Amino acid sequence: MEALKQKLVDEGIKPTFQRISILKYLEENSKHPTADMIYDFMRKKMPTISKTTVYNTVHTFLENGLINELTITGQESRYDINTHNHHHFLCRNCGKIYDVDIQCPHGLPGKDVVDGHKIDEIHGYFKGICQDCLRKNSS
Repeated sequence: MEALKQKLVDEGIKPTFQRISILKYLEENSKHPTADMIYDFMRKKMPTISKTTVYNTVHTFLENGLINELTITGQESRYDINTHNHHHFLCRNCGKIYDVDIQCPHGLPGKDVVDGHKIDEIHGYFKGICQDCLRKNSS
């Protein structure tokens, strides 16, 4: 918990118990949760936490670069603690989102310009059926 507290302090964020707990949840769960998923989990541990606190905390983390926002489906925002450039895979069957570790030529160090345009962010999404669902369907 002390390392998480220091991470928030380093970013100029007041390390409240709720913020530390939400950051811990994000670091321990690579599920790419929505704010509502975070709220549902936090409510089990802190019944008095409000949705507003969760949404404000997520917004603060986004503003300070602690997390990234994913909008793969176009209908909901998901949050990712891994802020390094990487791609994602969305399973159309179960809805899970996975990190995909592939080499993107535009994500390499020193490759922040494409056709004269400066790149600030890279988002690569793949959609299909995950290997777990494929196994279940073939059984």
